[in-house]
Amino acid sequence: MEAIYIPSLLKLPEQTEVMEINQRLAGLETLTAVRGRLQVKHQGNYLEVSAQGAAIVTLVCDRCLRQYNHRLAIDTSELIWLDESVNQPDDGPLEREILLEDLVEMLPPQGYFQPETWLYEQLCLAIPLRKLCGKQCAGIPATDDGSESPKDRRWQALESIKQQLSG
Repeated sequence: MEAIYIPSLLKLPEQTEVMEINQRLAGLETLTAVRGRLQVKHQGNYLEVSAQGAAIVTLVCDRCLRQYNHRLAIDTSELIWLDESVNQPDDGPLEREILLEDLVEMLPPQGYFQPETWLYEQLCLAIPLRKLCGKQCAGIPATDDGSESPKDRRWQALESIKQQLSG
């Protein structure tokens, strides 16, 4: 996806750029291409960006450590303010309080909007924090060899090294 020169949006019908997406994004490992639609609309002093899309990623379960496929889907929108002071150096104090309303995305009005970067960020935010392969995931499989506590088979290599060093 090519960067969008923000002033060029003003020349488009309804000041809107609509892109159909069917590609892989750099830095995001997916099994399928990201498919969907991205819309960027110039609203005077801000951009209204919205996207719908989906892709399939391979995740590792936090309980059993097995890989599983997960469908990432987004249906999101964001307002990005256009402000000339974005590229100005910050000469303020190193420590200061930042108000909640100051935590917004901003771009220079004569700058570029990077749709691929924005889409990448939205898909990364859609990756679940708690990765579980299923609701019935039992956790790490353990084998019971008659000892008091079940052992995880992945520790067998370490146990054999430990026995070689002690014996």
